[in-house]
Amino acid sequence: MLPNTGKLAGCTLFITGASRGIGKAIALKAAKDGANIVIAAKTAEPHPTLPGTIYTAAAEIEAAGGKALPCVVNVREEQQIINAVEKAVKTFGGIDILVNNASAISLTGTLETETKKVNLMMDVNVRGTYLTSKTCLPHLRKSRNPHILNLSPPMNLNPMWFKNHCAYTISKYGMSMCVLGMAEEFRGEVAVNALWPKTGHPLMPDFFLDAEADTTAMKPEGYGASQAFKEKKSSGSQREGSDGAKVNTESASAKPLSPVAETFRVIQGAMSEEYVKTTQGVFQFELSGDEGGTWYIDLKTAGGSAGFGKPPVTADVVMSMSSADFVKMFTGKLKPTLAFMSGKLRIKGNMALAIKLEKMLTQLNSKL
Repeated sequence: MLPNTGKLAGCTLFITGASRGIGKAIALKAAKDGANIVIAAKTAEPHPTLPGTIYTAAAEIEAAGGKALPCVVNVREEQQIINAVEKAVKTFGGIDILVNNASAISLTGTLETETKKVNLMMDVNVRGTYLTSKTCLPHLRKSRNPHILNLSPPMNLNPMWFKNHCAYTISKYGMSMCVLGMAEEFRGEVAVNALWPKTGHPLMPDFFLDAEADTTAMKPEGYGASQAFKEKKSSGSQREGSDGAKVNTESASAKPLSPVAETFRVIQGAMSEEYVKTTQGVFQFELSGDEGGTWYIDLKTAGGSAGFGKPPVTADVVMSMSSADFVKMFTGKLKPTLAFMSGKLRIKGNMALAIKLEKMLTQLNSKL
């Protein structure tokens, strides 16, 4: 992590979407320098599934050494932006840095993206960024060192970044075009830049960043299934069933399990209350090909379970891919990022839970 230099002491940052995620992380980093932070975000009341409100973020910012001004701002509403900017100027005397972090995402194809989601992404990502910048610019021009920072990607016209989520790509590139246009328009007055964080997370692709396919990015043993493929046991083993009885799972004469079935056997054997408690999600896998069918991992029901068929309760995340690619991915031969962006892996539902699952599977390796 970059060291704090104190250069932001006394500066006022207006950050959209700062109640959680990257926006809050930027706010806390600046707060350690003694900056003033305007938390311009929607969440005033606790969200049923997402942590943090503008008020809990304000408390963390104050604890980190900064001054906080929580403002209820939906960037789709121009008057809310104007009100928050006026309040910020009245409270802190001006605005030095604007961080356009608020963003909406729907990783869906053209026919699958509902109109209301298209409107949301265009309104938040493009229009919200434009209007917030427009409202802050008169005050930024009075600052001694003004900056606008948009959380948006480099303009990459590779069709790969359009084909699976056209509306989302258009909306994020709209933010990037705001950078290009305003940087030139206000050259010499306001510095305008973009920041596109690298996630470093296999199931959360680093969108718009071309890279060589790297099948070594995940160790072959990074997922438990690969260890299971290497095992050659000469005697039977047992596991304890839910009723406490010992159940035979394999024997010297037993027919070897198929690769997909073996993968789920390993996952089932590594289930723990800890994973259930920290994940709280149900995952359904729709596999095609030689071992096609429905499989699941239940990390919500007490004790957890995994196996063939539909999960005991409605799935939070549905992942679709071929059985061959499934095995490749869980043995480290296919990078999940590449699988997702090339269309080999499709994810519907809660992306945050998909990331939690990947984390759990990585951790399983140390226990297998």
